[in-house]
Amino acid sequence: MSSYRGLSGSHPRSAGGYGKSVAVAREFEPSKIGTRLREEREKRGISLRELARRVGVSPSLVSQIELDRVNPSVSTLYSLVTELGMTMSEVFGDSEPEPVVHAGSSDGIVERPETRRVINLASGVVWQRLTPHSESDVEFLHVEYPVGAESCPANALVTHGGREYGYVTSGTLGVRVGFDEYELRPDDSIAFDSSSPHRLWTIGGEPVQAIWVVIGRAAYPRTQ
Repeated sequence: MSSYRGLSGSHPRSAGGYGKSVAVAREFEPSKIGTRLREEREKRGISLRELARRVGVSPSLVSQIELDRVNPSVSTLYSLVTELGMTMSEVFGDSEPEPVVHAGSSDGIVERPETRRVINLASGVVWQRLTPHSESDVEFLHVEYPVGAESCPANALVTHGGREYGYVTSGTLGVRVGFDEYELRPDDSIAFDSSSPHRLWTIGGEPVQAIWVVIGRAAYPRTQ
């Protein structure tokens, strides 16, 4: 993708221009996905040390993630999920919430803010699933990036299967795809192949909120 102009006239910036701010401190909220990751690892007969080796992190970090003492970064979570052959739907999980009756709504097709499945990630990034149930081929998310947050370090871009679509509702989001960088402001949107190395981060002093869709992420199995 060599050029981009959003509704506010955004242009690509040269690589390295953004993403150097430090995430602000905020109260730790566990991701609560560790048990599902550990159960899948054990079911597949993969040792903690071996999984850490494949993902490129320390065994201690994997252990802390499985115990919900540390939240993974977006890139680490994607790597873990890929190595374990899981879908993001399986990571979010589906519980049986107490039934709530809303006038005029249809059971099973409407999702309310109070019943959304949530994953808290490193540097305060929050994913909220916008579908009422798991869908294996589609990730439909409300994402929040606090000031200084990033999906991965600037020198470790993410690749995975599928295609991504993003729409920024507030704040300013930096997006790197390949060698190009883009600055997305409210009402700007973007679409790109997830197999291209990419990275997201907050620009400036306002948190970012956006709607994000990934289609077909699981169609990119890792080859050993």
